[in-house]
Amino acid sequence: MTQSTNTTIVAGWISLISNIVLTILKIVVGTIFHSPVLLADGYHNAGDVIASGAALTSMRISKRPADEDHPYGHGKAEVISSAIVGIILMIAALYIAYESITAFFQEPEKASLIAFITAIISLVWKLILYVYTIKIGKRTNSKGLIATAYDHLADVYASLAAVLGIGLALIGENYHIYILTYGDPIAGIIVTILVFKLAYGMLLEAIDTLMEKSVSPDTLASFKTLILTIPEVKRIDRLRAREHGHYVLVDLRVSVPADLTIQEGHDIIRKIKKTIMEKHPNVEEVLIHLNPWYDHNQ
Repeated sequence: MTQSTNTTIVAGWISLISNIVLTILKIVVGTIFHSPVLLADGYHNAGDVIASGAALTSMRISKRPADEDHPYGHGKAEVISSAIVGIILMIAALYIAYESITAFFQEPEKASLIAFITAIISLVWKLILYVYTIKIGKRTNSKGLIATAYDHLADVYASLAAVLGIGLALIGENYHIYILTYGDPIAGIIVTILVFKLAYGMLLEAIDTLMEKSVSPDTLASFKTLILTIPEVKRIDRLRAREHGHYVLVDLRVSVPADLTIQEGHDIIRKIKKTIMEKHPNVEEVLIHLNPWYDHNQ
């Protein structure tokens, strides 16, 4: 495995173990001190364990080399896990919404200082995990790790809601402000909107990649500029590129002088590949078809 592969796998394991620990902590504390918001956050974290496990598995699969059954590699395994994480987050958002709405029709539970401290620990822990995983995910272009990072960000929102909810309830109880005891469900509804929006964006990106959506126009323009630096290339007849998980596949047709030998054509292909891949390390393969070009002015 390469250094970047090892780094993403380690980050995946840290996320998985952290989610397991936080799930146990929140459910135990929430049960002992009768904190509905902490319990809801704990069950949400249980879904994160599944998401982290899926992301970790997909990262390992995506790093496998191309084989007879998968000639373009296994990069889309990370995209599939990203979609799974997005679906889990949507379910979590609906669950948080349900818990928040039903809380308005019930007598608020007595707030606990220990539950409040647990929520703060979760908030800080998840914020650190988000910064750590998003940095590595973007550096290595790992879709699975980026999805895990956004999952941590959703947990930051949920934990922030728990901190605000329990904190407002503590203030309301101590200063006899009854309305503040319902701070938790209000915060929960706000979190629902944020998490759902995050999940929708993740699912949309995963679907675009699975549907072979082209890379950005700026990236295509960069490829075009690099290809035209090769003197023998007289015209670009077709240029396409798509993301395949953490790497990009490029497909192009170019016209070169018709009187070149096969060896010269082969050398041009190697030169084009080298030029593109040196400037864009995330490009895994460049498929090139040469067309004959005739100078009609001669």
